[in-house]
Amino acid sequence: MGRILAIDFGEKRTGIAVTDELQIIASGLTTVDTKDLLSFLLDYVQKEKVDLFIVGEPKQMNNSESESEQYIQHFLTSLEKKIPNIPIKRIDERFTSKMAFQTMIDSGLKKKQRRNKALVDEISATIILQSYLYHK
Repeated sequence: MGRILAIDFGEKRTGIAVTDELQIIASGLTTVDTKDLLSFLLDYVQKEKVDLFIVGEPKQMNNSESESEQYIQHFLTSLEKKIPNIPIKRIDERFTSKMAFQTMIDSGLKKKQRRNKALVDEISATIILQSYLYHK
């Protein structure tokens, strides 16, 4: 069995989370500059077996696409071309940033640490992945 890798895509930064090989536990991996995302993923899948990509799907409260969806679609097209053998699933990511921020508060991180947007993105990716694991 390979890992499942989750992506919380952002225009500037992208949070990444992965499961263990048994696909039981979701853990934050890192945050990368979005411009480097494809090369990061290509490198990662060379080193680790990945069975599935989970990509957050940002939606408005009325269930319509968010404005960032156009950037995600462009990325998904590139990802499918570069790594065609790994399937991609989309997961609703509404409220993940708020949940990530609350998680940081609940875990006792100081205000200065909570300003780390890269950490928020990584935690958001972990929440997206955990949501997928819970519902699969």
